[in-house]
Amino acid sequence: MNRKIKDYIVIGLKGMAMGAADVVPGVSGGTIAFISGIYEELLGSISNVNLGLFKTLKNEGFKIAWKQLNGNFLLSLFIGIFISILSLAKAIKYLLENEPILLWSFFFGLVLASIIYIAKQISKWNFILIIIAVLGAFLAYYITTLNPLVSESSSSLYVFFAGAIAICAMILPGISGSFILVLLGAYKPVLDALNDKDFKIIFTFIAGAILGLLSFSKVLKWLFANYKNHTLAALTGFIMGSLNKIWPWKETLTWRVNSHGIKVPFNQQSVTPFSFNGDAELSIAMVMAIVGFLLILLMEKLAVKR
Repeated sequence: MNRKIKDYIVIGLKGMAMGAADVVPGVSGGTIAFISGIYEELLGSISNVNLGLFKTLKNEGFKIAWKQLNGNFLLSLFIGIFISILSLAKAIKYLLENEPILLWSFFFGLVLASIIYIAKQISKWNFILIIIAVLGAFLAYYITTLNPLVSESSSSLYVFFAGAIAICAMILPGISGSFILVLLGAYKPVLDALNDKDFKIIFTFIAGAILGLLSFSKVLKWLFANYKNHTLAALTGFIMGSLNKIWPWKETLTWRVNSHGIKVPFNQQSVTPFSFNGDAELSIAMVMAIVGFLLILLMEKLAVKR
């Protein structure tokens, strides 16, 4: 595929959008990759990292191996993701702490539109696909109701395996990798490491993520190649069930004290904005949800135009 510099800049911007989504515990960068039209190319490119690639590197040189890897695409995308995560970590953290309703409303609208977009990719719905979507929705909803681990571990081995598990969710549209990190009790240590430039923790996490990414991408590539409609149905249901996690209005059932001695929510449940204990900010929240929804429609139209 012949691409120009401006094409790689666009890919980098898509990577930044993926990175911004992955910072938020509830939104998947995989969803952004799917709706921006690069999901299957991403899976295919990552799956190219195998023994055959190293044989090509040895026998034919770096240039041919880089082309086989689709290296320019991956480099542009991951530079965008990395820049976004480093630059937006503090901003996202601030919004989560100070404007959670507006932030979650924006992403709720975005993810809601994503469900419609992914469902439209299925060539023909049937009873089996509906059952798969329903099961995917129930599974995702169940995951969103799980309680996070109380302890927060920043040991290298734990962060490594947390990265390997979380990356699977990061490239899977639906439950986000950040939310998996929350469940594992590794979200706060990783976010602190990003803010504090703790490169030991950052690179340990990246190493685990690379291991998980190389393994899981091959599974997803095979599913798309052999059972595309079934996979899309499962993803549609999975994202639908995950909406519970990013519902803007929550009631805190239990609290805990984190490693810095600060009292933070531990177990929450979704409530209606009318029974929310506090300022529901309903009007502004609805505007933010509509903005998120329209943003996906715009991205879809641009993708179709291209």
